Amino acid sequence: MISSDHPPIPASKVGVLLMNLGTPDAPDTKSVRTYLAEFLSDRRVVELPQIVWQPILRGLVLTTRPKKSAHAYSQVWREDGSPLAAITRAQGAALKDAFGPHVLVDWAMRYGRPAIAERLQAMKDAGCERILLAPLYPQYCAATTATANDKAFAYLASQRWQPAIRTLPPYHDDPAYIAALCDSIDAGIAALNFVPDALVTSFHGMPRRTLEMGDPYHCHCQKTARLLGEALGREVTIAFQSRFGPAKWLGPATDETLVALAQAGKRRVVIVAPGFSVDCLETLEELALRGRESFVEAGGTDFAYIPCLNDSPGSVAMLTTILRRELAGWVSFP
Repeated sequence: MISSDHPPIPASKVGVLLMNLGTPDAPDTKSVRTYLAEFLSDRRVVELPQIVWQPILRGLVLTTRPKKSAHAYSQVWREDGSPLAAITRAQGAALKDAFGPHVLVDWAMRYGRPAIAERLQAMKDAGCERILLAPLYPQYCAATTATANDKAFAYLASQRWQPAIRTLPPYHDDPAYIAALCDSIDAGIAALNFVPDALVTSFHGMPRRTLEMGDPYHCHCQKTARLLGEALGREVTIAFQSRFGPAKWLGPATDETLVALAQAGKRRVVIVAPGFSVDCLETLEELALRGRESFVEAGGTDFAYIPCLNDSPGSVAMLTTILRRELAGWVSFP
């Protein structure tokens, strides 16, 4: 029997926390500077000694990059906020009832708000004694998947009563993910008024040394592109975007690939971003806007960017499938 002065105990639940990269609070220089300061101070993101990197970050990067990035954000910002945050929120809402009444689905950002620690605390307060951490990165990378999990584990390290934890594995080669991508691309191409000469899959770039240090990201990207090409029955050109700094990065570079395709006579191009679960600055501004400009300037005539899976029915069905698999044993499904 529980004594009358015992703290209230909520009914036991299972939690699913969707985790994505993060975003500024607003498309202005101050907000972007705050966001970049957190993002670029992450030792998983910039693997340089802090005594070397921090003076560069504070003295050069944060005095020049925020204004430029704020302008880019302003071009893709929505009425309901940052695309990345708004769509991740919509994914959470779409999955709210997917796993039954005793499973709580929430979402958080590794950088910015809502913070991972904040939403984990809310899950604990709601009675979640078991939590599935779900980084929404199909391909594993230390700078994305690992740092999101790190942030969750750092919160757990401060807790007297830790919930049981599982983490969502990378799903770069999962049949449900490949099928969802294939359906999305087929539908996107069918809606065009031109037949593409080339299909480009653009993944976020990483310094080449990460591959040499054992990060599986490059291999995961290559496998996704290969499986996607096989499923579509067409050739796929793989490329990597968003280079930053003087280090050697994974290649070929997306911007250079688009120019080379146009110059080689491939005048009609479709581009997709299978490394992003939802659309964000890097897809909507860097690919859909600047990618188009580069391609047309190089002689291309027709360009189309097919959106990420986002919160589409196909995306929600795919996420439901892979999350149910990881919840097995915690939750019983019919």
